[in-house]
Amino acid sequence: MIARPEQLLLALIGEAAIGYPAPLLAAIGHPVMWTGAAIAALERRWNAGSAVRRKAMGLCLLVLIAGIAAAVGWGLERLAGDSIAVAVVILLATTGLAQRSLDDHVRAVAAPLLRGDLAEARAAVAMIVGRDTDTLGEQGIAVAAIESLAESLCDGIVAPALWFLVAGLPGLMVCKVVNTADSMIGHRDTRYRHFGWAAARTDDLVNWIPARMSGVLLCMAGGGGWRVMLRDARHHASPNGGWPEAAMAGVLGRRLGGPVRYDGEAADRAWLGDGPAPAAGDLKRGLWVYRRACLLLWIGVGGLAWLL
Repeated sequence: MIARPEQLLLALIGEAAIGYPAPLLAAIGHPVMWTGAAIAALERRWNAGSAVRRKAMGLCLLVLIAGIAAAVGWGLERLAGDSIAVAVVILLATTGLAQRSLDDHVRAVAAPLLRGDLAEARAAVAMIVGRDTDTLGEQGIAVAAIESLAESLCDGIVAPALWFLVAGLPGLMVCKVVNTADSMIGHRDTRYRHFGWAAARTDDLVNWIPARMSGVLLCMAGGGGWRVMLRDARHHASPNGGWPEAAMAGVLGRRLGGPVRYDGEAADRAWLGDGPAPAAGDLKRGLWVYRRACLLLWIGVGGLAWLL
């Protein structure tokens, strides 16, 4: 097997070039879909009873799916012989890294927004955010897409890449199932407050370093944003989400955050950054900052591979 940083660099480049090979793997589906289906099924059965029982069962769910992911990753690494290791890693990494798919999804929002087609832009942004989108105008759509772009740099790229370096395919796969669990049950509403506690806290831990790395990458890619990131990141409700979002706000010179609605309920969020709210053109600018940040990640991994 080749050195792990070299594997990661090949995986990052391969995923950016080909994305997820949907036609090839259509028969088995995306691993995130399997994880999501398992979480949904177990949640329906286990999320009941007292607060203590819900917390305990939520922890059991997390340990179970993370253990399965680690075992599958370990098994796949053992099965991949030297002659096919590179191909196996690149193929599997397309399910754990999301450079290409994130770029595709955000471009799908930017294109109609630049044309003034708010209905199509709302439908596209609803695919990548959890907030209510039915009444969003141009600025609201741009805010939602830029925030998702910045935060997903951490969740979908930097975090799985870092955990791959630390623990190979098991690390990458555990990172992805933790992130999926947090997105599904790691909420503070009545249904998930206790059951999703373990998923939310574990996701905070898994993404603590990657979030700060993502903020640094965005500031480097945009040639600024440091002051806003250091000033405003701590005001975000998440201990991690504020770092890449505040960095992107600072780089673009625009204001993110602010009030939104989730399932019809208003949520009062802190503001991040200075200046006016972003418009359609700022979303296109944000995409270029994101792409340069991904390139910087490649360079960093390549440098590590050269050193090792």
